[in-house]
Amino acid sequence: MTTPSHVVMVGTRFETKSEVGAVLNAYRDAGLFERWPVDYVESHREGSKLVRYLKAFDGLCVFLGMACRHSRAVLHVHSAADASFWRKALFMAIALAARWPVVFHLHGTGFATFYDAHCSPLGRALVRFFLDRAACIVVVNERWCAWMNRVSRNTNVVAIAPPVAVPPPAPARDAFLVADLCDARHEGSAALQAAVRNLRGRWPQLRVERAQGLGPRARADLFARASIAVLPDHAEGLPLRLLEAMAAGAPVVARAVGGVVDVIDPGFNGLLLEPDEPHAIERALARILEHPALAREMGRAARATIASRFSPDSALARLDRIYDRLGVPRERGVEVPGLPLPLLPLPPTAARRLQENRA
Repeated sequence: MTTPSHVVMVGTRFETKSEVGAVLNAYRDAGLFERWPVDYVESHREGSKLVRYLKAFDGLCVFLGMACRHSRAVLHVHSAADASFWRKALFMAIALAARWPVVFHLHGTGFATFYDAHCSPLGRALVRFFLDRAACIVVVNERWCAWMNRVSRNTNVVAIAPPVAVPPPAPARDAFLVADLCDARHEGSAALQAAVRNLRGRWPQLRVERAQGLGPRARADLFARASIAVLPDHAEGLPLRLLEAMAAGAPVVARAVGGVVDVIDPGFNGLLLEPDEPHAIERALARILEHPALAREMGRAARATIASRFSPDSALARLDRIYDRLGVPRERGVEVPGLPLPLLPLPPTAARRLQENRA
């Protein structure tokens, strides 16, 4: 019986400022690489187009060498939308040709828009090709499970919430600092700036700092200092930067869209805005600024929400179950605690491939 010898994990460089990089760092800090035999391959790094292309080519060459040396392994790819998916498609194609099981792990937002609006009919067919043949698809919440079930025939789609560590409580906050969680190119960022300008008549010191593009330490420092964190865009998923702000104890204001509504309980751990309501951001900011005690209570509740629902240990335990089921051997001397997780059967193609590998 032939079983996978290890996991080959493909993702961005750990030092990048992307959401995928933050999740990978959380898994590493939680002990993933001590619990399982994982070889990590970098397929992306920040820089110019040339730098990114060279890194992708280098990662692909490294992976090809691994595929030639090892007859059986599990490929675990960490992907986002657009170019990230097409980079990972090359790795998945090699793994499928080598008859390796593939774990496709989707992060970030925008994948539905990428599939529906940015892909040609051929592109959508290629996306479905790889999704259908994955041994397991990992998404961030049940909403994405439902979306994947509409798009793909794959029956093994598992939700694993992004792992988020809760930092120590901030000793003091800047009462007039607002953290902008939005992409600067999005109209929501301009709406936030306009709301702040309107409120400066009452609070002249009010200002905005943008979290997008900051490294992990700088982002954590901003969330520890900010009195409010605002996500004013219409993100279809569950942005990690929103969860990080909540973990730091910042009261959050966000549009009532996507997975955000599954996390924020209005008036308890944050405030929700109707997607198209004019002046909604301004009113929400004013409410928090006028009631600092409410802001502190919402911040404490936000921290508790993250601690109870997004702990790295919980996310890692769910990933353990996937590796266990695929037959990956655990590192010697490391006990992996179990966690009840309903796993659906493997899709027929993946199940047949695993059976052939073990024969």
